[in-house]
Amino acid sequence: MTRSAVRLLLLASSLSLGCADYKPLDTAAYLRQQYAKEVGPQAASRVEVPFELDADIRGSLKTLPPLASELRRINQVNDFIFDGLHLQYNLAPTKNAIDTYRTRSGNCLSFVNLFVGVARELGLTPYYVEVTDLQKWNHRDGMVVSQGHIVAGMYLDGVLRTFDFLPYRQKAYREFKPIDDLTAAAHYYNNLGAEALLGGNLERARELITTATRIAPRFDKAINNLGVIQARLGDPAKALETYQRGLAISPESSTILVNMAHALQQLGRSQEADQTLARVEAENTTNPFFFIYEGEVALGRGETDKALDYMVRALRLDSDLPEVHLGLVKVYLALGDLEKARHYLDRALKLDATNQDALQYARLLGK
Repeated sequence: MTRSAVRLLLLASSLSLGCADYKPLDTAAYLRQQYAKEVGPQAASRVEVPFELDADIRGSLKTLPPLASELRRINQVNDFIFDGLHLQYNLAPTKNAIDTYRTRSGNCLSFVNLFVGVARELGLTPYYVEVTDLQKWNHRDGMVVSQGHIVAGMYLDGVLRTFDFLPYRQKAYREFKPIDDLTAAAHYYNNLGAEALLGGNLERARELITTATRIAPRFDKAINNLGVIQARLGDPAKALETYQRGLAISPESSTILVNMAHALQQLGRSQEADQTLARVEAENTTNPFFFIYEGEVALGRGETDKALDYMVRALRLDSDLPEVHLGLVKVYLALGDLEKARHYLDRALKLDATNQDALQYARLLGK
């Protein structure tokens, strides 16, 4: 856990042990103070607090009966969000707590934003937790866009309990990293920027990703995505400088190394690029997203047998990722095997019926 997260939890906990009429720590105001320290007061005024609630949400919460037990209050939060609001999962866009409540929909980070805001309003001390063994890779034009998976977390009776909102994923994560609100806000802006980047809006993506890197200068995922934007805008030399800054923070980051190899190729430094990719492959024997990436690169080169081998390796590592099955759909389409392509498309849609790529292939295959 980061020092900031520890300070936040200790302060919130100490307040909760005080008199019965205590007021919970205003973590939204505290986060704004942190914004101001990082980017200055004027810029900080334009940065959202993802978990902040409005009067409408607070009014709804006032109708809930007061409960003494933390466990009962956590269950009350879950009942309020899921049974009361009937939230629907949508992969994009990422939303803050207010928009998630208003639209009754969102992705995993959207749900966590609402969960954290509501739980804190009820006097609990939840925080954001990054799942470090599920790092999602999206790729366009040979470059990898970084997004983390975020869940809510809270210690109950000394045991970390997590609350996950990803609908298709089996809850078998192994590695959790509690993060402070500043890093969580950087994740929020990084998600928004990644969505804009994948949607082709590079200027909007650069604005959002830059915000993420400014409020959390050591957040390697946003640094990686900033390099991708620079490369997409035709400046591989600048992108390479950005990737090197990211590697100084996270020397083993596979996503940054893959993108660095792409920048080196663009700059005509092919031998360095090949050495970098060989290093990545040696260190990613358990990462299904890496093999999906390699499979798609092989497909782009017309190496369908090699692509199939990579996708099968990804499937063996994790058969619960819709992206794995979509990779096989692409390979079997390239091989002209429509029956197998439809088979893996069905499996992808069963895992995530909202996946936009899967829905696009469903239309293509007349499903």
